[in-house]
Amino acid sequence: MNCPLCSKAMTEEDFGGVAVDVCSSCGGIWFDWMELRKLDETREGMGSALKKALEQPVREKRTTGALKCPRCDAALKCHKYQFNKNVDIDECYACGGFFLDSGELKLIRQGFMSEEIRQQFLESLLNDIPEYMNGKKEQEDRQKNVSAFDRFCGSGDSEG
Repeated sequence: MNCPLCSKAMTEEDFGGVAVDVCSSCGGIWFDWMELRKLDETREGMGSALKKALEQPVREKRTTGALKCPRCDAALKCHKYQFNKNVDIDECYACGGFFLDSGELKLIRQGFMSEEIRQQFLESLLNDIPEYMNGKKEQEDRQKNVSAFDRFCGSGDSEG
């Protein structure tokens, strides 16, 4: 498989029970579906290949356009990682893979968010999406209507 960033051949490396593809040229890492979740916390993974990857310098922010998935050739979508709001990652919505630039795995592991903080962050991201906010308001309005209907009609629990 070739690196989506620099097009050089990637090699499969063992990060402690998780086989990922690493680019020796630019330091990028390809994670197939669900592999990144197995390595995004500091307590996860082991071995010299992982240690070497974590020592890679953080790449400066890219100015290139969208990358192509090295597995299925779909366009990768850039967004914040759900467990670290400071790291942009590239995700393939078709096959579920992720590409991290050099140093991003280290940043993800260093800034891993707790579940409570992650929920707050995800909610703040969703609140910036107009379609989500419109759907949320419609759902709240429907719930109010159902509650008003229940109060008007009674609960139906009266004995006759």
